[in-house]
Amino acid sequence: MSATRTATKSTTVRRPNPQDMFVWEGTDKRGKVMKGEQQAKSANMLRAELRRLGITPKVVKPKGKPLFGAAGKRITPLDIAVFSRQIATMMKSGVPIVGSMEIIANGNKNPRMSTLVNSVRADVESGSSLYEALCKHPVQFDELYRNLVKAGESAGVLETVLDTVATYKENIEALKGKIKKAMFYPAMVIAVALIVSSILLVFVVPQFEEVFKGFGADLPAFTKLIVALSRFMVSWWWVILLGAVGMVVAFIMAKNRSVNFARFLDRITLKIPVIGQIMHNSAIARFARTLGVTFKAGVPLVEALDTVAGATGNVVYEDAVRRIRDDVAVGYPVNMAMKQVNLFPHMVTQMTAIGEEAGALDAMLFKVAEFYEQEVNNAVDALASLLEPLIMVFLGVIVGGMVIAMYLPIFKLAATVG
Repeated sequence: MSATRTATKSTTVRRPNPQDMFVWEGTDKRGKVMKGEQQAKSANMLRAELRRLGITPKVVKPKGKPLFGAAGKRITPLDIAVFSRQIATMMKSGVPIVGSMEIIANGNKNPRMSTLVNSVRADVESGSSLYEALCKHPVQFDELYRNLVKAGESAGVLETVLDTVATYKENIEALKGKIKKAMFYPAMVIAVALIVSSILLVFVVPQFEEVFKGFGADLPAFTKLIVALSRFMVSWWWVILLGAVGMVVAFIMAKNRSVNFARFLDRITLKIPVIGQIMHNSAIARFARTLGVTFKAGVPLVEALDTVAGATGNVVYEDAVRRIRDDVAVGYPVNMAMKQVNLFPHMVTQMTAIGEEAGALDAMLFKVAEFYEQEVNNAVDALASLLEPLIMVFLGVIVGGMVIAMYLPIFKLAATVG
């Protein structure tokens, strides 16, 4: 249940106290038992509010926190997209922004998200703009989101901008999901193949080695190789494990901390057959959709390009967009600046030029984004079909090769006996 809140005029703006969640039980005027949960500054204030609504409170107590998972799940971009959609819908229906956030916070099942929304609501209720309130949470609300909200507040179309942002985040997350799907499947298969191979080398091959010692005959070269590899794994497995973990950690740290390494990695990724084209199309789609959204929201073009650079998901394209921004800042049209970086296909620059001439740059950029998002979808589906037989061959060669190596001496012995 939610209680209607009345605002009183005051010359000074007072910041509300933090509110806790209470569980209450009471009876209405007909004697019917009613239960609920509600946030309040104190149990006494909640009792007073319930009496005002015609409910006689019997029990009002703080809501207990679960032993496990009390902090809640981490806040994802999709959570922010849902929040944006909800608040835009309620604001369009005439619900004030503070009331909208109170409803969203009370109805959210993720405690972290509820805490975040309540924090933003408290700042807005104390007199801050939504943009100023969001600036206190830069991890959840990135620079692009904040700039769009600022533009929406300045133009008086905040609910429209929030709805646009929600659509944008949903599309971008769907695109990211497609990319992750393209990378996850082969990575998991390779990981499983390595784990199975390690188990065979550490536990199975030594058993066969004991059997081979009783043959008294020379082992095939392939079998000797597998046996030697098995001995190495049994003796030095901890070194191999530490080395693998160290390489992964070093790779992640280098990627996150070294711009040069990230740029080198992104350049190499863009040149990989099939996957490189998917990454190209993904970066173009994200560039077009992000620039379209910011431009439509009324963000100045140079400022929009500065924000868009970090949203492309690729350091190579990020550098290119910053060069485009510098050219646009001195008066070049966007399409001409895009041609100079030599990364965008002819179709993209031509559609951008048409959009600039027609005064509908945002609409044309959205069409470009839709086209390249569909290209990514098609490429990912094609990649999955292409990888399936290759993965089967890979598994057959790795696992099947070791099995054959173990049985070769047995076949050789059988032929000798025969």
